[in-house]
Amino acid sequence: MSDGNRLSQDVPEGSKKLTYKGCLFHIFPEVYEPSDDTFLMAECLEVKEGARVLDLGTGCGILGILAAERAEEALSIDISPHAVRCAKANAKTNGVGGKMDLVLGDLFQPLKPDEKFDLILFNPPYLPTPEREGRRGWLEKAWSGGPSGRRVIDRFLFEAPRHLTQEGVILLTQSDLSNIKRTLAILERKGLKTEILDELKFPFETIFLLRATRM
Repeated sequence: MSDGNRLSQDVPEGSKKLTYKGCLFHIFPEVYEPSDDTFLMAECLEVKEGARVLDLGTGCGILGILAAERAEEALSIDISPHAVRCAKANAKTNGVGGKMDLVLGDLFQPLKPDEKFDLILFNPPYLPTPEREGRRGWLEKAWSGGPSGRRVIDRFLFEAPRHLTQEGVILLTQSDLSNIKRTLAILERKGLKTEILDELKFPFETIFLLRATRM
């Protein structure tokens, strides 16, 4: 069986296609489609040669795959089995499958306690959404941040610094709807220096790209 035929079997019906920075990405059903927040981070993505990269909430894998082009290795994690399958197919499509590990898991849960990375990427679910009964669908989990928008962000901030190398960098996207000042304060209390690299303004919100490093 040719690689092309094998790949076509990996991509389910109803998938979308996206071309970005010379790479082709398939977006499976139930997987978050890259949007303004994704591209905000992608445009500012700088990866040192030989870096070890952690890409949390990988979705279709776009950020991890772009990082893997220069990194020594990239580990991409997502809580959604649909996203992990999608990212694996895209890593193979773009020729970086040998440099990437794609793992099903909840944030840092799959990692060893002392495992560290030179670059940690996270485009989290940050939109405030009311609590409701019943199980949320996989796509909704990709953007729903709970009543304050911080359900996942706060968990990330608590653990991220322990997995960062001494010269490491955290890149995080967040909306002003989910209390950006709290995020900056938590990172600074964790001993990290923060800066806003870029932002996108909309009538209803502003999306920020944050960079954090050790002081």
